[in-house]
Amino acid sequence: MEITFEKSYLRELFYDGQTNDKQHWYQPQIVKKYIRVINILDSVDKPTDLFRYKSLHYEKLVGDKSGLESVRVNDQYRIEFKTSSKGEITICSITDLSNHYKK
Repeated sequence: MEITFEKSYLRELFYDGQTNDKQHWYQPQIVKKYIRVINILDSVDKPTDLFRYKSLHYEKLVGDKSGLESVRVNDQYRIEFKTSSKGEITICSITDLSNHYKK
């Protein structure tokens, strides 16, 4: 899949390993796992290929997050994204790195 980032802090986390935005500061082990999961997303051809990685718990979200999909970074954090197709290429647009249990 081709990866795009909807928010600049998500791009900074992936390419720089940190962000200049103090509101979106994450612990180093979360950033390391975030980068690993983004690399996995980049390596697959289509979202259904993510089912091979059981630890990611790939799922389509429902309710107020309908239309989004997610994979787990760890037990607490998940990456939310949208997929779309342009011909043979699947584009994965990363929308958020969220704390799954935070209200």
